[in-house]
Amino acid sequence: MRCGCCGLEKQTGGAGRRPGRRVYDDAVCEALIVAWEASDRICGKRLRPLLPILVEAMERHGHLQLVPEVRTRLLTMSAATIDRRLRDVRRQAGTATRRRSAASTAIRRSVPVRTFDGWDDPPPGFVEADLVAHSGPVAKGSFVQTLVLTDIATGWTECAPLLVREQRLLTEVLGELRKLLPFPLLGLDTDNDSVFMNETVRDYCEHVGIEFTRCRPYRKNDQAWVEQKNGAVVRRTIGYRRFEGLEAAPALARLYAAMRLFVNFFQPSFKLAAKARDGARVRKRYHPPATPCQRLADPRTNAQVRRRVNELRATLDPVRLLKEIRDPAAACYDRRPPRLR
Repeated sequence: MRCGCCGLEKQTGGAGRRPGRRVYDDAVCEALIVAWEASDRICGKRLRPLLPILVEAMERHGHLQLVPEVRTRLLTMSAATIDRRLRDVRRQAGTATRRRSAASTAIRRSVPVRTFDGWDDPPPGFVEADLVAHSGPVAKGSFVQTLVLTDIATGWTECAPLLVREQRLLTEVLGELRKLLPFPLLGLDTDNDSVFMNETVRDYCEHVGIEFTRCRPYRKNDQAWVEQKNGAVVRRTIGYRRFEGLEAAPALARLYAAMRLFVNFFQPSFKLAAKARDGARVRKRYHPPATPCQRLADPRTNAQVRRRVNELRATLDPVRLLKEIRDPAAACYDRRPPRLR
């Protein structure tokens, strides 16, 4: 039929399938569900860049065997298609929504303040530190706390339990975490908690050559990097139960040993690239999702460090790591926030 306005031929007939649209069969969808479960059920935007790494690791350890055609179609699936294909599975799984002391004045004045916009793209090695309290509904008595370190450049996260809040114990645990970090610890940024703002921690940082800074009081956004990991890593896995006594700290330490490998090698995250304000609206632009291991490709990172991390990644089994995290978490920890009565 010819159009009366422009004289061009118009195609008749009902609306059909959009040309060029891919159709994924059951084999591709089943492989996607297996990979999604192995990634700890992350969203499509984070799962899409992880798929090549995750599928290769699962095939290497015998958890997944794909024919070339299915493997190719799985790896070319877009983030929007991933979320669309997983919509019913998520609904059936019932995925829960994930939540996100005054110190000495003289000590605080001796520690420089760093705000949320004062980092200026640091190299790997500058971390934010915070404590997560496992006190349950009532913060009385002695209970275990978790020391969390998050690297600004890469998002690399390390966790370790503290049996009690004590500054010398904290420096000892910090020394052990320095051995686990793939790069040298160059800077430590904390809040104004008295367990951080004291002569012991300040002198320790000066002795080992760590730049010690603090955020502004009552400004949690100054420590947005580590605050995000407190909820996404620690609270999501450990929950809100109370942990106390000599047996709790070793149990958490064993759980964190597996969790650090899974989070740093198989959990992509977004990183803010730019932010612009247009009146009341703030527009944010993010880098493509990447794991902390992938972000160690930063040219400022030592080549030996990158090689050592890649060699470790080649030996890791994401399914086994996730099982080591989920089994004790499901058996021992309540993920729901406690209710006060």
